[in-house]
Amino acid sequence: MASVIKDIGEIWSRLFDHRPFVHGEILYFVREFENRRGDREVERLFKILEYSTELEQNQIDRAEQLGDCHLPSLKANTDVALTMCERILQREENCDTERKLAENREIRKEEWKRFINDISEKCKKVDETFDEKEAELKEFYIDLEKKLHINP
Repeated sequence: MASVIKDIGEIWSRLFDHRPFVHGEILYFVREFENRRGDREVERLFKILEYSTELEQNQIDRAEQLGDCHLPSLKANTDVALTMCERILQREENCDTERKLAENREIRKEEWKRFINDISEKCKKVDETFDEKEAELKEFYIDLEKKLHINP
């Protein structure tokens, strides 16, 4: 029984006790940071500090001057663009496209109806002319048969 408890304890420590692994990773990180990188990180931090103080002393004043010089014209340009956009929106609101589309559809429907009626009338006239010509030809041939004395 004691060996079973000992085995269970060993299994639990292998599954849930991560201290040996974490300790090894910490040692690797410290060794990597201290030995290989050395003072490069500190030197980089000092360079960044030097650069930021230079920016603070010199570039901020220059940026303020450029902003004072160019920002009013930029604001004026954006105001003009904004008013143009508002005018376009007003024109769009005033232009009732749905109503115009509906009117144009109705006009096209009326034109289509007139077209269909015109075509059907022309077809009727052609049919009537055909019937008349057919009747004339029948009369002509009947008359021709009578003149030639052909009795069917």
